[in-house]
Amino acid sequence: MRLEKIIARSRIIDLHSVTLRGALEELLAVSVSKFSDLKPESLLRGLLARESTMTTYLGLGVSLPHVRVKMNRRYVLAIGRSRAGVRHEGAKDDERVHLIVMLIAGEKARDYLQVLASIARQVRERELVENLTSAPDLDTLYERLIGGFGSIRPVQAQQNRINRLMFQEAQRVAKGSGCDSIMVFGDTFVGGIQSGALRSRSKTILVTRNPIESSEDQKEFNVTLQVRSFSTQRMAQLRSAILVALTRGVITFKDRICCVGGVAGSNQFDTLTVVDIEREFQTLLTGQQDLLPDDVKPEVLERLIAVATELAVEGREGKPVGCLFVVGDIEKVAKYAKPLVLNPFYGYKEEDRNILNPFMDETIKEFSSIDGAFLIGGDGVVESAGSLIQAVDTEHTLPSGLGSRHAAAAAISLIAQCIAIVVSSSAGQVTLFRRGVMLPLTDKRY
Repeated sequence: MRLEKIIARSRIIDLHSVTLRGALEELLAVSVSKFSDLKPESLLRGLLARESTMTTYLGLGVSLPHVRVKMNRRYVLAIGRSRAGVRHEGAKDDERVHLIVMLIAGEKARDYLQVLASIARQVRERELVENLTSAPDLDTLYERLIGGFGSIRPVQAQQNRINRLMFQEAQRVAKGSGCDSIMVFGDTFVGGIQSGALRSRSKTILVTRNPIESSEDQKEFNVTLQVRSFSTQRMAQLRSAILVALTRGVITFKDRICCVGGVAGSNQFDTLTVVDIEREFQTLLTGQQDLLPDDVKPEVLERLIAVATELAVEGREGKPVGCLFVVGDIEKVAKYAKPLVLNPFYGYKEEDRNILNPFMDETIKEFSSIDGAFLIGGDGVVESAGSLIQAVDTEHTLPSGLGSRHAAAAAISLIAQCIAIVVSSSAGQVTLFRRGVMLPLTDKRY
């Protein structure tokens, strides 16, 4: 869903209240008053109840209160701007909230968490938030909002001689080596690649970390993938992009692809790489073609890899964090696990503890310091944290230097139809295990 389709100018207001309750009452008054099946008092109770169990504060002076209810429509979105600032218990150091994005979703809206995550990604962009809060009037705010939510803010990819030559050579190499597609790393250019900058008769895949909404402006690319790789190493970025493309069904294990990219933000292509997918992932496949377990959604694996990579790169409060995630085949995995601590996720609604929920990022990072593993269903619901994967006799050997987390990950991925992801506290490396075989997703950090 394109987010601008659920944004109405009439539901964008300047807030007068300095309390969250008062701000929500103002937003409900302009958004649901004409809908007979929606009662503002009931919605307010639901919004505040959610706030009491999990803060909706995102940072940068932005809050995203949300609730699911029975209603005929899929979504109702209202946005309030406060110049004075609204008091919010989730904010730190008496920081005030200046932008409140309120989302009411129908219970039948299947893409609820994806929409919530899309909004959260957008309003975590400092430039967009500053543009909205500083808008001279609400009409300008609305225009900036539509521009920010509608598409990438592209800048002209430098069409200098080297860039033209590199992309021309990429097409020749792709054709000469029998490649099925060309993968372009768009973050080479600040803000992305402008429409018309790159055109090819070959199938082209744009890879970017930027939030993407489908757009006619990107029609020269057959596929656009958002890949949240926080690694600075080229091969780690490439491996993550290929893994996402595989799980999404964009490419197959039989494909060969030509990749073109450069240093992020450099505006200059400098690297061509041809990758034979089956050869690159040969050890991981072990004669199989199903990298992703049947019950694991592609977006769940992508989200886990993103969170794991963030922990590996950023750590927690400046310190390296080691942790283990096990996703898929949850009933069988649970037979080989026992709790080390009281389960911090017990009793919460499934949507509140789903890894796809954008408010789960910080929660996962906070509990990452607990000894033991996160056990996660294939649909993204976190079942427990602090679980011990009990030793099993698999007669499986690992390279020297790997510890108990890696051994547990390898063992459980052999026994169950699951994927295990390990973040090493010593080397800062993220490693994926499938059927006992390891695939480094980032290189070691020394």
